[in-house]
Amino acid sequence: MAHERSSGPWLSPSGYEEDIRAVLAPRLAYFEAVARHEHVTRAAHELGVPQSTLSRAMVRLEADLGVALFARRGRTVSLTPAGRTFLGSAERALAEVEKAADSVRADADPTAGRVSFGFLHTMGSETVPALIRAFRVDHPRVRFQLVQNYGEAMIERLRAGGLDLCLTSPVPDAPDLVARRLDEQRLRLVVPDDHRLASRRRIRLAEAADETFVTLEPGYGLRRITDDLCAEAGFTPRVAFEGEEAETLRGLVAAGLGVALLPPPAVARPGVVELTVTAPRAAREIGVAWLDGHPDTPPVAAFKRFLLSRRGHLLPD
Repeated sequence: MAHERSSGPWLSPSGYEEDIRAVLAPRLAYFEAVARHEHVTRAAHELGVPQSTLSRAMVRLEADLGVALFARRGRTVSLTPAGRTFLGSAERALAEVEKAADSVRADADPTAGRVSFGFLHTMGSETVPALIRAFRVDHPRVRFQLVQNYGEAMIERLRAGGLDLCLTSPVPDAPDLVARRLDEQRLRLVVPDDHRLASRRRIRLAEAADETFVTLEPGYGLRRITDDLCAEAGFTPRVAFEGEEAETLRGLVAAGLGVALLPPPAVARPGVVELTVTAPRAAREIGVAWLDGHPDTPPVAAFKRFLLSRRGHLLPD
């Protein structure tokens, strides 16, 4: 049986989707209340709106849909078959809205909210766990969504709203971001333990100009720093292998496949020797970045203050 159409203009299926949402969304809660009470006055009392306003809203909803949702007997109403079909979808939509509202309120809770935090792979084994452990001494219920990635990917995710903060290197310089330098990490030239330079403790990077290098892939901050330091030392590194993770590069060095400029490991690895680079000064700056003008929830603001308080003491000794 075809649904009865109400008189007046209505939204055609070819109408713009955003127009349909704009028309229907504000009226779903009104419709659900009237359908549940089967009485306009009682529904209006529950919603805290004038009965006349609610009646006009239901008439307009039916006109926009082009379908009669209610059979009316004074102020008492009952759902038509079309109304029962629409009610099921309206209840599911309202439940999803309520679920979303509960979720964002929970994430913004000052004591038990959520922080989306991105960081470099090289920060994951020691630095970030130590930071979170120290932060949770005073904020034990704050939850973290942790994302490990390389710098450019984290900045893209930050801009897309997928991260609140990210710990990265080099410290970004962009007009839409706020970035603060937190610490500095010295880099070492890592060589196999049977390498001709393995007996040394210090080295000028120019002395490795003829070596084969293993590096991170282009796009990684550490790769950019490696290329810049080698250029400053007067050579372009001859790259044999490119990877995505610093400890994998250490394994390649231990296997005799090249040398690498890397930050210190969390745990000493056998098969390699790590040399202090005296010239040029081999170090990378570590900083925290966030989107400029983006409002912070209380847990994000608290964690940001905590990170900024660790300037000069971010990295483990």
